[in-house]
Amino acid sequence: QVQLVESGGGLVQAGGSLRLSCAASGRTFSNYAMGWFRQAPGKEREIVAGISASGRSTYYADSVKGRFTISRDNAKNTVYLQMNSLKPEDTAIYYCAARSGSGWHTFADQYDYWGQGTQVTVSS
Repeated sequence: QVQLVESGGGLVQAGGSLRLSCAASGRTFSNYAMGWFRQAPGKEREIVAGISASGRSTYYADSVKGRFTISRDNAKNTVYLQMNSLKPEDTAIYYCAARSGSGWHTFADQYDYWGQGTQVTVSS
């Protein structure tokens, strides 16, 4: 089992920044690819960013490319999502997820473990 706990969400004005963290415990963190997903009210959960187990490979959804950065610190068992130039349409609950194996995936059902989520609200 892997336990994931997100933090860092909150209310921010458009154009502002937030940094989300996801702390993992349980199994060897460096054996898992990680993803950040988000779900807005009435919408399906969607991939925001993914990072390989080593951290060498990353993926970004087109909607966040150039504004968000995913990173991980395997020594601290933590994955981060730096979010800059936030827009009201970024408002959602943000979840981190762990996938056994080296590579990230864009489909939520390919992830084995999930955090409880953290709310991000961007005001206009």
